[in-house]
Amino acid sequence: MADPLLSIRDLVVEFRTEDGIVHAVDGVSYDVFPGETLGIVGESGSGKSVSSMALLGLIPQPPGRITSGTAMFEGKDLLKLKPKEMRRFRGEEVAMIFQDPMTSLNPVLTVGDQLGEMIETHHPKEQKETLRKRVIDLLKLVGIPNAETRADQYPHEFSGGMRQRAMIAMSIANSPSLLIADEPTTALDVTIQAQVLEVLKTVQAETSAATILITHDLGVVAEMCDRVLVMYAGRIVESGDVNTIYSSPRHPYTIGLLDSLPKLTEDEEWLRPIPGSPPSLINRPSGCAFHPRCFLTQGRVRCREENPPLREAGSPEHLAACHFSEELVGHQSKFSDATVSA
Repeated sequence: MADPLLSIRDLVVEFRTEDGIVHAVDGVSYDVFPGETLGIVGESGSGKSVSSMALLGLIPQPPGRITSGTAMFEGKDLLKLKPKEMRRFRGEEVAMIFQDPMTSLNPVLTVGDQLGEMIETHHPKEQKETLRKRVIDLLKLVGIPNAETRADQYPHEFSGGMRQRAMIAMSIANSPSLLIADEPTTALDVTIQAQVLEVLKTVQAETSAATILITHDLGVVAEMCDRVLVMYAGRIVESGDVNTIYSSPRHPYTIGLLDSLPKLTEDEEWLRPIPGSPPSLINRPSGCAFHPRCFLTQGRVRCREENPPLREAGSPEHLAACHFSEELVGHQSKFSDATVSA
């Protein structure tokens, strides 16, 4: 197997508030390999976005702070880069696609000018004619029609889907090795979502960039990702390749996420939500943070008192943070209709 492009170890991010310290990310470790798409899923507040924004120095400090951890990218620890080094790094080596393109694009500059500025920041000696051609080529690559005309228009003249395409074009303008897409389709309707996902696939095929896809949409993950991390209360509770996670989940939270999805093949009057609410990240429950909502805990003391580590769950590549994950073997997965295997 190739060496990881990005290797994160024991990342801890906290926010100081009037009510106490919010433990947003608590000891997260994972790798991203060249060319792969890694999905990060979980409920709102699970630490998905914060863990990735910390890599690019986008956590406001204060109130946030990175208290420990490393993020090695091609021999450099991103968490130790100085602001000037980070500005050079962002957009050239790693780029981010944000959830709402309307708040990410400057309303008083044309889309073409913003794309050109993105390139010129990292290539200040580029000729204007070359910049213009590159801008047009990028807009064509992400499927924007009449790219020559559209380049001279402002963000408000683009539809939501076209603005997101423009953001994708900006993210790949300098051919980064890693793309981070933070809920890139959340603000779009279903048909436009599908188009934007196709654009992301095309871009990845063209650039060979690795991608971290942050989302709460398990359908998107099934379509787009090679591997999956499931996060809960600031920690990774399960990880593995996408087929294994969906067919043989070995953490009760993952099963809850999958079972809460509606299925077109079933006539159901009620969805099956996960009972309870996500825990406070200021006063997290002792032991396993999921135990107050878990169907597997059955009042066992170990769940209440001992925080379960990530450990093998059927194979070295499949990890789950559950004391009793073996008891899930034989569970029927509603999402895939498969039975969880040993």
